[in-house]
Amino acid sequence: MPDSEQPPASGPLADVKVLDLASVVAAPGAARHMADFGADVIKVEPPGGDATRSLGWARDGDDDSLFWKLISRGKRCVVIDLKSEAGVERLLRLAAGADVLIENMRPGKLERLGLGPDVLLARNPRLVVVRVTGFGQSGPYAQHAGFATSAEAVGGYAALCGTPDGPPLLPPVALTDEVTGIGAAFAALAAVHHARRTGEGQVVDINLLECTLQLMGPLPAAYAHLGYEQPRLGSGLPYSTPRGTYRCADGVWVAISTTAETIARRVLRLLGVDADPRFASSRSRGEHRDELDALLGAWVAERDSADVLERFREVEAAIAPVNSMAGVFADPHVRDRGLLQEVDGVCMQRPIAQLSRTPTGVRWAGRALGADDAEILGDPEPTVEPTAPGGA
Repeated sequence: MPDSEQPPASGPLADVKVLDLASVVAAPGAARHMADFGADVIKVEPPGGDATRSLGWARDGDDDSLFWKLISRGKRCVVIDLKSEAGVERLLRLAAGADVLIENMRPGKLERLGLGPDVLLARNPRLVVVRVTGFGQSGPYAQHAGFATSAEAVGGYAALCGTPDGPPLLPPVALTDEVTGIGAAFAALAAVHHARRTGEGQVVDINLLECTLQLMGPLPAAYAHLGYEQPRLGSGLPYSTPRGTYRCADGVWVAISTTAETIARRVLRLLGVDADPRFASSRSRGEHRDELDALLGAWVAERDSADVLERFREVEAAIAPVNSMAGVFADPHVRDRGLLQEVDGVCMQRPIAQLSRTPTGVRWAGRALGADDAEILGDPEPTVEPTAPGGA
């Protein structure tokens, strides 16, 4: 795992300035992606510090969590008390020179602080105000606590996850938060593009629920037109059979998918059942899902993982080992591509995409509370209180 090289002073977003007023994952994640691509992101924290500083794991001796080191990488950090008139005025001065402001307060709170979009756009008509919430700026759920757990439940995602006879399950990572962060960064840059063409800023309303619905693909259409409700299928898909995870003779699990018909035919030939009429089409395979899964499971269980992987790759069928995190670190492809790097001694993922002419890079890991007060706010030295406890 190589140390990251100091990225160039400019990147594709080097002329974009972002104010990050948000906390936890989705909204500050959007700012993190923009920082990775060169944007000047100023992280604004309350006097007690952002709750993400104490979220999850921390290395021995570190005051700040690994989550903070990742989500705030590449950002400059200042402390502003938005509950004070002086703090509001400081924020407005920063907003006057910014391209984007990102916040994730409940609808109405920004307005109560005296920083509503009308006030911000009066100070800077080109500003893009990105508002990330659980359920949007309007509607019956607008004031509900906006965690991804609720959005995944309301949006239909949780109902799909799990085994047929088991309970609905939630993802064990911040899946919807991460997806929403990417979507918010994309929407913000689309609005910045418009502002630079027209001089018109605007408000971006993006939320966890609508991003969850984007993950549903054609399922809303299938219900609307066919009355179809997808059941819980474990790792299965209605239109891809066989698909799932299977255990080899040496205890290693592999993941197999046959979504493309050409690949499905290759796997059937490998199993010796390509002439079986039960498996002649995608629809018939779905109708006989249990039988085909049992055949594939038995075939895999008779062989060591090296043999299974080799046989599948020989026929150009889709297969991969199921890596634990230890397996991810040892994976030759992950290592060859340099997907993990060290930044200020902290291991983290490299930026989400690589650009050939305008390289991306991580300038630094999440910084100390008030680290950039003097440079950005002009304070002779920051005066802050100890980090307040926080959590998800």
